[in-house]
Amino acid sequence: MDYSEQMLFDLRVATKKEARAKRKVKSSRLKNLQEELLAFDAFGKETVTFEIQAQDRVIPTFVNEFWTAGQRQANRLHEISYRACFKPQLPKFFIDRLTSPGDVVYDPFMGRGTTLLEAALLGRVPMGCDVNPLSRMLVGPRLAPPQMDDVAERLETMKISEAKDLREDLLHFYHPKVLSTLTGLRDYFVARRQAGKNDPVDDWIQMVATNRLTGHSPGFFSVYTLPPNQAVSVASQIKINAKRNQSPPERDIRAILLKKSRALMKGLDERIRETLRKVSGDALLLAQSCDETPEIPSDSVSLVVTSPPFLHVVQYETDNWLRCWFNGIDAKAVPMWQLTKVDAWQEAMTRVLVELKRILKPGGHVAFEVGEVNKGKTNLEDHIIPAAFDAGLDVELVLINDQKFTKTANCWGVSNQSKGTNTNRIILLRKS
Repeated sequence: MDYSEQMLFDLRVATKKEARAKRKVKSSRLKNLQEELLAFDAFGKETVTFEIQAQDRVIPTFVNEFWTAGQRQANRLHEISYRACFKPQLPKFFIDRLTSPGDVVYDPFMGRGTTLLEAALLGRVPMGCDVNPLSRMLVGPRLAPPQMDDVAERLETMKISEAKDLREDLLHFYHPKVLSTLTGLRDYFVARRQAGKNDPVDDWIQMVATNRLTGHSPGFFSVYTLPPNQAVSVASQIKINAKRNQSPPERDIRAILLKKSRALMKGLDERIRETLRKVSGDALLLAQSCDETPEIPSDSVSLVVTSPPFLHVVQYETDNWLRCWFNGIDAKAVPMWQLTKVDAWQEAMTRVLVELKRILKPGGHVAFEVGEVNKGKTNLEDHIIPAAFDAGLDVELVLINDQKFTKTANCWGVSNQSKGTNTNRIILLRKS
């Protein structure tokens, strides 16, 4: 064996040793996680454990209050409303325990980007996918926020032409002067994006404006309506206006955008900005179906934290029609999954999990948050576990985070959870 052959041989041996060492670390992480869950008492409650039988396997299940919205103030950048999103404490729990700085963390149903933003704030590389292009527009600007002074200057100097051709149905939401300015702002962003002239400051203001379209306080552009994570239909708004005897008031759009921008950037010091800068350049945001993502290399993702669409519980097209209008998106053309049958949902999730297995590193994990539908009669975890087996993933454990915890735990839940409104149920999967 000559010198070069010896070097190649030594390299192969070293590579195999390194791979074995990484697998050992991953295995010890899981063992340590189970031990931690069993001993967990951060909020003064003991963990309840039981086992469930799935096919021929026994899966340990841990029930406790593992995190709570009040345990720490999440970064203000998270405060962008979106329907059916989980709290930042959920992804943080798994990112802290199952990844290291520089690892890739991915969410195939990224929504408003809670997993991605929390991963970036913790020094992990964020990747996400969502079939709705609106999602990418809400996530990207917060991964690399512009300076507040630049936002203030742009709001002061940007030229917005007041539109004269207005959508009359939107006058049930907006004062005529507000709608004229808002339509002009919409046209400004659409034109800038189509011409390729939009910059990070434009993208930030567009994101904030999207978040301020409708709400139930003077901090929104609209008259009183439903909370900002969804938009009611025009017919429903007419009824709200009549019931409350209200009409849309004038609003100062620039002042609202400035105030919300300052709120989002509160506490955003140079240390946090530097953390975001280090990882945001490698971020990947996809607007497509997540069951086929060739843009993501195989064996590259350390952790997936996600929550899938729950059958027909949330109507994304209906909820986001106004946001899509403002951003120049044809809501009807977005190929959203509208799965109304459990069998079809399980089949779709199996396809997703097959793709997740491809992109996961050996030893990588999927924290898959599921819930109850059909008024508590259907537990989606009963369907995601066989989907995981079919995809070739190991089911390591089930974690149930319950914020009204009692020790009278039933299988797959606790006694006070008739509708699953206070629990997060996470199936932890692993690629061998």
